[in-house]
Amino acid sequence: MENLITNLSGLTLYRRRLIPEECLPLPNDIILHCDRDVLVTSWKTIRPKKDMDHGYSCYYLEEGYKISKFYRSDNTLLYYYCDIISPSYDKNANILTVTDLLADVIVYPDGFVKVVDVDELVTAMHQGTLSLSLLCDALLTLDRLLRLIYAGKFKELLAPIDRYEHPLSARPQMA
Repeated sequence: MENLITNLSGLTLYRRRLIPEECLPLPNDIILHCDRDVLVTSWKTIRPKKDMDHGYSCYYLEEGYKISKFYRSDNTLLYYYCDIISPSYDKNANILTVTDLLADVIVYPDGFVKVVDVDELVTAMHQGTLSLSLLCDALLTLDRLLRLIYAGKFKELLAPIDRYEHPLSARPQMA
């Protein structure tokens, strides 16, 4: 990111959506790790859903995407959800705002990959909530992410989540 996150203590995280237009604080997200390139959080759903309860997210701030693991209330994996994002950091207020750039990739536990909401990019541009420049950035980022997934590198993108979801001390010890 252009401006380094300088103060993890007291960092306020916001999620900004373009459709519907909203900007919400994420006070219940727990920041597990944060550096120049990566932010890892654990969270409960903002609005309760029948099939989704909680999860983990890894924001790749420089790359422009967020990889999340969505879990059901019984702790079984629902799927991985990948958002295309545009982060901005206000150093004076210590606020990180992450704008969801609409196009998403869902990766199911069986490996099936589904791209969704690409049509919303056009809708947002026509509504004036997404510039042509951000539209192009979103599509290029989506392409880079899909290339990584199709090249078999998705597990590497999950590594920061795995590190905090299953700390080394909780893993079975080798004999």
